[in-house]
This record gives sequence, C-alpha cells and structure tokens, in this order.
Amino acid sequence: MSRVLSYEEKDTWIHRLSGVTKLIFFLLWSITSMISYDTRVLLVMLVLSLVIFAMSKTKWKQVGTVFKFIMLFLCINLIAIFFFSPGQGTKIYGTETPLWHLFGRYTVTKEQLFYEFNVMVKYLTVIPAVFMFIVTTNPSEFAASMNKVGIHYNIGYAMAIALRYIPDVQDDFAKIKHAQEARGIEMSKKAPFASRIRSMASIIFPLVFSSMDRIDVVSNAMELRGFGKHKKRTWYSERPFKRNDYLTLVVVVLFTAAAFVITFWDGSRFYNPFL
Repeated sequence: MSRVLSYEEKDTWIHRLSGVTKLIFFLLWSITSMISYDTRVLLVMLVLSLVIFAMSKTKWKQVGTVFKFIMLFLCINLIAIFFFSPGQGTKIYGTETPLWHLFGRYTVTKEQLFYEFNVMVKYLTVIPAVFMFIVTTNPSEFAASMNKVGIHYNIGYAMAIALRYIPDVQDDFAKIKHAQEARGIEMSKKAPFASRIRSMASIIFPLVFSSMDRIDVVSNAMELRGFGKHKKRTWYSERPFKRNDYLTLVVVVLFTAAAFVITFWDGSRFYNPFL
C-alpha cells in the first residue's frame, strides 16, 4: 500500500532546514493566505507554493488521495457559499454585474465568481505548504521545533505521535480492507460508488478500535517512563540553525511584510478590479 502524508527522508535543501524554520514558514504563509484577499498576492503565493512543493521532490502518491478529498471538500464549500450567500461578492466589491439568473434570489454575478475564485486560490495556496511541511519534517524534530518556539513539549509530542502513526493507521486500514474483500465484499472501482462508500464506512469502527488499542499501549509506555515529570526536556532530534535557515526566515518575513503592504495599500484587504 502506498502511504500518504508520511515523512520520507530525502536530500533536498528543504529537508535539511530546521523544523523550527519550516514551522515558522508554514505559520507565516498560512496567516498571510488567510488574511489577504488580494488576488495578485494570492496568485504569487500559489505559484511559489507549487515551486517549493516541486523542489521538495514529494511524490504524487504521497498526497494524491488526500488532495482529491480536499478538492471535493473545496467544491462543496464553494457551492455552499453561493447557496447561503449568493450576493456576498456584490457586497464586498460594491458593484453588480449579472451573468445569468438561476431562480429566486440566485443570480450568478462576476463579483460572486471573482470572490469564490479568491476563496479557491486561498485554499490552493495553503495546501502545497501543508503537504510540504508534513512530508519533509521528521515527527521527532517537529516536536522539538514546537517546544523551541514556546509550545509545551507535551503538545509537541502529541502532534509528533499523531504524525508518526499516520502510516500505521494506513496499514491497519489496508489490512481491514483486504480482510473485507477476502470475505467477498467488493470494494474496488468495479462496485457502485454508493456501495463503496458503505463498505468503506464499515471499516471505520474496526480502525477506531485498533487505534484506541495503540493509544493505550503508547500512553502506558510513556507513563511507565515518567513522561511529563519535568517542566523541560532535551531533544535528540533537534536540528541546529544553519545559513539556509536564516536566509529562509529573512525571505519569508520580508515576503509576508510585502504581502501585507500590498494587501492593505488602499485600506481594504480585498483587491477590487471592478472599480
């Protein structure tokens, strides 16, 4: 089974960066994307995200399945935005350019399409950064990174263990799925989509129970070793800062500052091409 969203050691400049550097980059990148609705800034960030993602040499099989689910969620989210607030774009940009009327109060306008386009780009800007961060950061180093920026090491360890056990959960899922197929339950693409969804849902409960057993074993082992007794701890996997770390932090801070200046230059975080 090909594992998705799992750390894989590679010799790239991104893998050689400190976990603290990648964590700060991810936080600043996400904050900038969340705050800005300037299409120019978002498109530049999207291109840079794709370039950085390509430079990390992440294989599509590591993220392809998750990406498909995220895109499905994004499509549902965009439809929901239009359904619950079809005039949001008009309110934001102050103009109304109807394209075609559907029914009732639902009229597709250029402003609404432009607004939802920006929402889509915001998601697509962050997704490659999330994938890149997860698959290029050692979970143990990630825990050390969180602790180094002031987060308690208990929280860091919880996040690290969650990331470390993603491959194991995937293996458990594959084993349960194969056991179901051995019993004659069709779960491949040959089965109807609705039937596959029901069959996949039947895997959830065994998967949850096996995960709970794993959590119990890990928690008991950590308790027996006195985990959490001291307020501070040292880290075996902590990676020291090097020249590329400082350069990366300088670049991302300057880019974030420039993005905010461009976004709020006219007093609004929405780029308005309709004026």
